[in-house]
Amino acid sequence: MIQHLATGFAEAIVDTDGDKALQLVRQALAAGVSPEQVVFEVVVPCMDHLCGLAASDGGLSVAQHFLAAQISSDVVDAMLPRFRRAPQVAGRVVIGTAVGDFHALGKRIVSGCLSAHMIEVTDLGMNVPAERFVEQALARDAQVIAVSSMMVHTARGEHGCRGVRRILRERRLEQQLKVVVGGAPYRFDERLFEVVEADAWARSAIEAVPVVVRLVGEAGGP
Repeated sequence: MIQHLATGFAEAIVDTDGDKALQLVRQALAAGVSPEQVVFEVVVPCMDHLCGLAASDGGLSVAQHFLAAQISSDVVDAMLPRFRRAPQVAGRVVIGTAVGDFHALGKRIVSGCLSAHMIEVTDLGMNVPAERFVEQALARDAQVIAVSSMMVHTARGEHGCRGVRRILRERRLEQQLKVVVGGAPYRFDERLFEVVEADAWARSAIEAVPVVVRLVGEAGGP
């Protein structure tokens, strides 16, 4: 039953058919599959596979990846209240694009992958000032701030990761909050994350998951 669901679910989200994906999940629940199985044996492996395809240019378009992440995130959100016990949160992240950057697609895909792995994500949107990243991270009891940039000048600018680092340093929050960055400029220059004083960077959505989990641990855990 699980294998049948996993196969059908994967086909549905590759086709970006959210209605079909939810219908398959409802049918599986009615047949006795648990919400926990749906999340951990279907959604998570499926997202890992699709993120891997995207990272290796496996024929999955960015638009497909975006919609797959959205559908998977919706399914996870629907399953969580049905868990027998509340799932353990693996960490909390606030994510957004830096000031001057209005490219939302990449961070939405990352958010979907993180959510599927029980990492609580607060999406701050686009054009986010450094101060808001820090304020919301503290308000949400997050361990990680994720700053996305798709242009070199927003990646290197003083209002992006560098601005976040300056505030963390001034407020002595560097042990409590870790910073991860991502986006095209970092793929072009793999040392750029050091230049902007991030703690780490991730090349793709699937790589972001273990990077964020590591940073959560370095910050003291959820």
